[in-house]
Amino acid sequence: MPLSEHAVDGAPYGVVSADGEVWTTLVHTGQIATVSGRVFDLEAPGSRPSVIVDGPDDAVWFTRNGDDRVGRIGYDGAVSSVQVAGAPYGLCVGPDGALWCTLMSSDAIGRITADGEVTTYPIGTTGAFPAMITTYAGDLWFTLNQANAIGRMTVAGEVTTYPLPTGGAGPVGISAGPAGVWFTELLADRVGRIGADGTIEEFALPAGSKPHAVAATADGCWVTLWAASALVHLDAKGNITEQVQFDAGAEPHGLCADGSVWVALEKGSVAHIEPRG
Repeated sequence: MPLSEHAVDGAPYGVVSADGEVWTTLVHTGQIATVSGRVFDLEAPGSRPSVIVDGPDDAVWFTRNGDDRVGRIGYDGAVSSVQVAGAPYGLCVGPDGALWCTLMSSDAIGRITADGEVTTYPIGTTGAFPAMITTYAGDLWFTLNQANAIGRMTVAGEVTTYPLPTGGAGPVGISAGPAGVWFTELLADRVGRIGADGTIEEFALPAGSKPHAVAATADGCWVTLWAASALVHLDAKGNITEQVQFDAGAEPHGLCADGSVWVALEKGSVAHIEPRG
């Protein structure tokens, strides 16, 4: 598959395609940048911008894990943020059109409306370290990194928890697709999939690869292999059908799939993988 890399000063971590731009969070410098060269300084060097999504209101939204805020940059370039206590990390647009984020240090999920109203809901598990979050079947689904489980929350805050079959798996990334919700098991070198009925399947990846983020597609999912400096595609049966190798030490983290695939490489670039065609 054709591969190109676009240098971005800083340490790209999350990435999203929105409004004709590709946006990335620079986790170590407190900035948001675009592949086209725009840079937005949050004037908060320790804010640790992490996960970024295309919002419901002509803006990109992102978590600021280091200073308990969720940020917003309008397509017009206006920068703002709202305080959300609890170390926000994962972020998605919910089934109700609001932003929903995981709160890693407070075992809760936060809901933020487009006008900045914040509500939090406890997940009911102590020390669970909720990580990434996605929307599927009308609910919110999230990885519980330290509880070794997948959480499911209704928009009313009711929670169901699904323990993983593999112990100590360390789930992180999560993304909803047509066949269910895909998630990564960072410490078990596996990818899992859970259906609306709670049935879990697991698929093996190369040993020591440490899968981090996942992006569902119509025919499976893409997964970043952090320790292996690689990206793989799995089909709906969990078979690896494509592999892209980056330079050693690239540290691939976030990714998005919008026909082509964009990957944030913490070494200092955003990779673009174009489909065969």
